[in-house]
Amino acid sequence: MNRIRIVGLVFLISSTTIDFTYGCTNILVSKGATKDGSTMITYAADSHELYGELYYYPSKDYPEGAMLDVYEWDTGKYLGKIKQVPHTYRVVGNMNEYQLTIGETTFGGRSELSDTTALIDYGSLIYITLQRAKTAREAIKVIDELLQEYGYYSTGESFSIADPNEVWIMEMISKGTKEKGAVWVARRIPDGYISAHANQSRIRQFPMDDTENCLFSEDVISFAKEMGYYKGKDKDFSFADAYAPIDYSALRFCEGRVYSIFNRAAPSLEMSMDYVKGVASAEPMPLWIKPDNKLSVLDVAELMRDHFQGTEWDMTKDPGAGSFGLPYRWRPLTWEVNGVEYCNERAISTQQTGFSFVSQARADLPNAIGGVLWFGVDDTYSTVYSPMYCNITEVPQSFAVGNGDMFHFSWDAAFWVFNFVSNFAYLRYNMVIKDVRKAQKQIEEEFFSMQPIVEAKALEYYKESPEKAIAFLTDYSVNQGDLMVEKWKKLAGELMVKYIDGNVKTNGELTQPGYSEEFYEDLIEKTGDHFKMQKLPGEGNSH
Repeated sequence: MNRIRIVGLVFLISSTTIDFTYGCTNILVSKGATKDGSTMITYAADSHELYGELYYYPSKDYPEGAMLDVYEWDTGKYLGKIKQVPHTYRVVGNMNEYQLTIGETTFGGRSELSDTTALIDYGSLIYITLQRAKTAREAIKVIDELLQEYGYYSTGESFSIADPNEVWIMEMISKGTKEKGAVWVARRIPDGYISAHANQSRIRQFPMDDTENCLFSEDVISFAKEMGYYKGKDKDFSFADAYAPIDYSALRFCEGRVYSIFNRAAPSLEMSMDYVKGVASAEPMPLWIKPDNKLSVLDVAELMRDHFQGTEWDMTKDPGAGSFGLPYRWRPLTWEVNGVEYCNERAISTQQTGFSFVSQARADLPNAIGGVLWFGVDDTYSTVYSPMYCNITEVPQSFAVGNGDMFHFSWDAAFWVFNFVSNFAYLRYNMVIKDVRKAQKQIEEEFFSMQPIVEAKALEYYKESPEKAIAFLTDYSVNQGDLMVEKWKKLAGELMVKYIDGNVKTNGELTQPGYSEEFYEDLIEKTGDHFKMQKLPGEGNSH
C-alpha cells in the first residue's frame, strides 16, 4: 500500500469492546481555554503496524459525474465508489486549508451494529470530509449526509472536530445491516473548557433542545429502543451506556488516559481515581473540565506526553520499569498467571505511535497563516512537533508518503530516525531520556520563538499576494521539518557515543553507573546465594 496505511485501530471486536493493543488519544481545547485564543485538538495514531508519515491532498477540480474510489483506511480494502464533488480542498495531515481539523478514537461498541456492506469507513470519512467542509458544523453535516447515502463501514467512533472558532466531539456507531447509516451525537465543547477521549464513548445524556451546542441524528434514541438497548425516558438517554456499555478494560485502559489528562490540566479538582479503578460507587468523569490555567500549544503537547506520572499508576515506579525506570511495557497488554488475568497500564505515551499532532487554529489570522499542524512521528514523549502550515503546497521529504516503510530502515525518513533514538533510549531510559528531552525542548522552543517572526513576515507577503505567503510558509515548513530530522540524526550519534556499552561519557570522563540498588536487592531476594561471591579454602589468608 502507498497512501493507505494500517493505522490507529485494527480491532478485534468482542461484544462491546475493542482490542486495546491498538488505540488513539485525543484532547479537545476550546478558544477560551488557550493562551492565544486558538482552538486545538490532538491526535496520537497508535499501532504497531502504522508507518508514520504526513498525508497530503492537493485541492482539485473534478468534472460532472466524477466518482471517488474508497479504500478502508486500516487495511486498504476496496469498498466501492461514491460521487465526487466539483471541488476539493487542500489537506495537510488532518487539517485542511480552512483550518478545519479532525481526529478520532475508536470505541467499537456493539458488534452486531457492524455493516460490512457500507462504502465508507471511519478513516476514509475523515479525509473525505476534510476535502469537502470548511467548518466544524459543516463537517458534521457532511459526515451525516455521506453516511446516510453510503452507509458506515466501521463500528463505534469518537471524532474530534475543530475549526478556528468551535471544537466539537462527535460520537457515532453504524446501524448495522438492518438500516443504512449511523446514529450519532455531537456536542460543542464550552468556551474555556477542554475534553478528551481515548477509545471509549464519553457522551452520555445530552440536551435535545440546544441546537447551538448539541446536534444529533433524529433516530439516535428511537433506534436504541428498537434494538432493545434502552427502555427509559428520552431525557435520561445516554449514548455511551446504550451503544458502548463500559467494562473494566474500558475504564482502566481508556478512561484512565482521560483521567490523567484532566488530573494534570486541573490538579485543583483533586480528581479521584476511583472511577477508572472500577469502584462501583464512583461517579463517571465529566465530558469536559475547565483547566486551572489557559494552555499554550506546548502545554497541550506536554499533556500528550504522559506515563501516568504523579499517580499511583506511574509507569516509571512499578517493578516492570526495571532498574532504569522504563515506562514502557512490551505486548501483550494483558496476560495470565495461574489462570488469573493481569494487565500493564496503557498510558498516552506509547512505543507504537505512528504519528501524532497538535492542531492550532486561529480566527484572527488568514487561514493560510492561522492554521498550523504541529506534527511528529513515533512516541509522543520523545517526538518533536514541527510546524506544518495548513495551506502549504508540499511537505518535508522526511515526512512524505512513500518515503520508506515498516520493513526497511532509512536515515532519510523521520519515522526511522525518531524510532532509532527512542528505542536507544529504552535501553537505559532514566539517563538517556534526559538528553532526548533536552534536545526536544530546545528545538520546539526555537520553533515557538520563531513563530511570531515568521508569521509577521507571512502577513506582509499575504498583503501583496496570498500565494506569496503560502509559498513562503511552504518553504519554511519543509525546511524546518527536514532540518529537525537532521538534528535528530546528529542526536542519535551523540547518544551512541555517550552511552555505548553501558558506559556514560560526561565532560571527557567515563563512568560505569551499573544498576540501581533496588534492582540488586530484588535480584538477591529472588536468587538467594546464586550470585554470591564465595571464598576458596585458604583464600584471603596471608602468606
